[in-house]
Amino acid sequence: MIAMIFAAGMGTRLRPLTDRMPKALVPIAGKPLLQWQIEKLREAGLTRIVINIHHKAEQIVQFVEQHNGFGCNISFSDERDELLETGGGLMKAMQDFSNLSMEPWLALNADILSTLCLDRFIGSYQGELARLVVSPRATKRYLVFDNDMTLRGWTNRETGALRPADLDLTGTQLLAFSGMQIVSPQVMTYMLQMPERRFSLIDLYLHIIARKGMVTGYVPNDYQMMDVGKIDQLTEAEQWAEQWIATPKQE
Repeated sequence: MIAMIFAAGMGTRLRPLTDRMPKALVPIAGKPLLQWQIEKLREAGLTRIVINIHHKAEQIVQFVEQHNGFGCNISFSDERDELLETGGGLMKAMQDFSNLSMEPWLALNADILSTLCLDRFIGSYQGELARLVVSPRATKRYLVFDNDMTLRGWTNRETGALRPADLDLTGTQLLAFSGMQIVSPQVMTYMLQMPERRFSLIDLYLHIIARKGMVTGYVPNDYQMMDVGKIDQLTEAEQWAEQWIATPKQE
């Protein structure tokens, strides 16, 4: 299995820190966010890693090289010419490293810390087009699943928006996406059908289910996560990382 870390974002909500460094290198509890992710992947045996880069990309490359890849085989998918969002970024990486195209990809955001047991998540994957880590945490936007944990759509509970527009929420489960997923190489067929090169993975998954493709959800036990997205969350993230990441709990 190949791992991909999304590290290309501008990190505008973390300014002024991201005026001088990429979001992925913002330190939390003594280590940059990117290092937390690489070490967690390595502990799960995932040592073939692709990182996409855009904002202050040279700093990320230098950081990885200075640490000798943290004992992993790390490559970079360069988006300095065009920021492609998560879906377009994953498609570009799959195309750039087509020699790896027969293996599934585990893709995750650099700025989300969690207690997820990667071994159990990987072990739950049964060859679906995509398997997403989701949880019942409170948010505005939810993915909608049936009782078999098959994705049926998306909703914004604040605005009432539905995708697809005729989605019936009766008997469904509303779960929040965690920014981590396993994607089959077969998903490239659907990626190439997207109207633009730049698209999100959520848009891709909704495109797939409209064509009867299979996308499933995975709800971890005792799951804790934190999206390190705003400057005023950094102190909380420091405390959270020391409590949950330094001594992760088992599912």
